[in-house]
Amino acid sequence: MRFRSFKAKDRQRSAGRVAAALITVCLAVSGAARAQVVGAFERAQHLKRGINLSMWYAQDHDLYNATGGAERLASYTTPKDFKLVHDLGFDHVRLSIDPQPLIADPVSGTLRPEAMARLDETVKQITATGLVVVLDIHPETPWKHAVTMTGDGTKQFFAFWKSFAQHYAGSDPEHVYFEVLNEPEGVDPYRWAGEEARVVAIIRAQAPRHTIIATGEGWGGIDGLVEIEPMRDDNIIYSFHDYEPMEFTHQGANWAGDALKPLRAVPYPSTSENVAPLLPALSDDAAKKALAWYGQQHWDAARMEQRIGLAVAWAKQRHVPLWCGEFGVYREYAPAADRDRWITDMRTTLEHDGVGWSMWDYQASFGAVTKKDGVTTVDEGVAKALGVGR
Repeated sequence: MRFRSFKAKDRQRSAGRVAAALITVCLAVSGAARAQVVGAFERAQHLKRGINLSMWYAQDHDLYNATGGAERLASYTTPKDFKLVHDLGFDHVRLSIDPQPLIADPVSGTLRPEAMARLDETVKQITATGLVVVLDIHPETPWKHAVTMTGDGTKQFFAFWKSFAQHYAGSDPEHVYFEVLNEPEGVDPYRWAGEEARVVAIIRAQAPRHTIIATGEGWGGIDGLVEIEPMRDDNIIYSFHDYEPMEFTHQGANWAGDALKPLRAVPYPSTSENVAPLLPALSDDAAKKALAWYGQQHWDAARMEQRIGLAVAWAKQRHVPLWCGEFGVYREYAPAADRDRWITDMRTTLEHDGVGWSMWDYQASFGAVTKKDGVTTVDEGVAKALGVGR
């Protein structure tokens, strides 16, 4: 998930340069990986409808306290939640994991036994319900920047993945998938292409049968995805995230940039006419400009299909499976009916194009459920929009 606004950048680097780098670096990936009995297309059939388990093993500062956030880890999300997710009709969860609290020694990549024991128990409980779990390496931004943009940091990233893949090499590859890194950003696409290929080679050496989720630079978005070329490995699923248009999905979010923070009650679909009544109340020029632009772009299901179609065409041309690992709407200020409609349009567009998906998120600020006083309440509008329910 993004914690600041993202607009498609004016990329001046050559996409061909990135492609060439991938082709060259990926020659190091074991040829045995291309002969897997079970490949990514078959495994992708188990990632049809999913939900993100966020703000739990990642994005929570309690993970860095003396107890490693043990109390919250035991109570925030529980086996009852996994059962509810399964009973609603989801087939997988994407588990966000901050790697830093797991690491005992960054140089060697040695993992903390007590932290891994807790994570192991969670993985065991999730898969016991029949759900597939995507182990999404979802670090804080400073660590992500360090491991993708500095020499020593990159070595530590490789060391972590060697230990982490080795740790889960004995897990059931039908139910446990590996995601290299959540939303790589700020790193040169050429550099990221090489780093991701190296991680794939490291994972393959430890866990030759497990499915890997890979993505492009640029917050894991569509623009970054279509700049890369697939690696020589038949057990990789390619991922993208889609929150467009941010003026609607991130309206009022205080981490999404100054232009989006003042926005409230922004409608969907968008027209110049239906945003016009909101413009006079905005005193911030950047917010006013952003909202007017959103209205002019006429965001609706057809525009969504056009945008996602770029990723779909890329995947079809390269014969690789595609998965949308994140999409969703910040629920604090978005009109509920419009939020449900956006989610419906996104879900049906993805499914029409044969793309599996995982909505952001289960119970936090984009949530499909609300938890209060020990009671979990499903947002029926969201459930219907996602095509799930009991």
